[in-house]
Amino acid sequence: MKSQKLNQSFYLNKDVINVAKKLLGKILVTNINNTITSGIIVETEAYAGIDDKASHAYNNKRTQRTETMYEKGGVSYIYLCYGMYYLFNVVTNINNIPHAVLIRAVEPLDGINKMKKRRKMKGSKYNFTNGPGKLSIALGIDNSFNGESLLSDKIWIEDNGIKFSKKDILSSPRIGVDYAKEDIKLPYRFYIKDNKWISKL
Repeated sequence: MKSQKLNQSFYLNKDVINVAKKLLGKILVTNINNTITSGIIVETEAYAGIDDKASHAYNNKRTQRTETMYEKGGVSYIYLCYGMYYLFNVVTNINNIPHAVLIRAVEPLDGINKMKKRRKMKGSKYNFTNGPGKLSIALGIDNSFNGESLLSDKIWIEDNGIKFSKKDILSSPRIGVDYAKEDIKLPYRFYIKDNKWISKL
C-alpha cells in the first residue's frame, strides 16, 4: 500500500480513545530543511478534555498554553514538560472540544542516522525514540510546531497499511498523571505488545 497522509476527517473523530488506538501503526513524519525523519507510532495516550482530570483542559481550563487544544482536530499541541522536553500531541474532535492524544513512542523508520545525531547517540540501542521527550528531539519537534496543521508539509501522519491485531494492542493507566485523582486509573495508554520501542516505565 502506498503511504497516504491522513486527512482531517480522521482527526475529527469524537472518540479520542478510538483515535488513540487507530494511531498505532501510523507513521509520524517531520520535514525540517528538506530532511525527512519518521517513525511508526507504537504507544499513545488519550486525554479526554474537560471531563478528564489528567487533561490540561480539565474543567474547561483555557490558558495561552491550552488554547491549541480547543482548535479543530488535526493540529499539533506541543508543551514543555519538566522545563526540558517538548511533548507532541495530536488534537482531535471538533472545534472547542479539547481532546488530544499524546504520542509516547515511535519505532524509527526514515532518517535514523539524523535522529541519532539529534539525540547525540551512537549504536543501535532501542532508547532514542522510546518516550515522548526522546521522540520529539529525534524528530526535531519543538515549540515552533505548536498549532501546526498535520496536513502541512512540515509535520504529518501517514497510513502505509501497517495493522496490528486487537490482541497485540494492550492498554494500561497513563504514565506520570499522579495529579489526576481517580482518573489515574483510566486505561487510556495504548501500546503494541512486545514492541522494543515502547517507553520505559
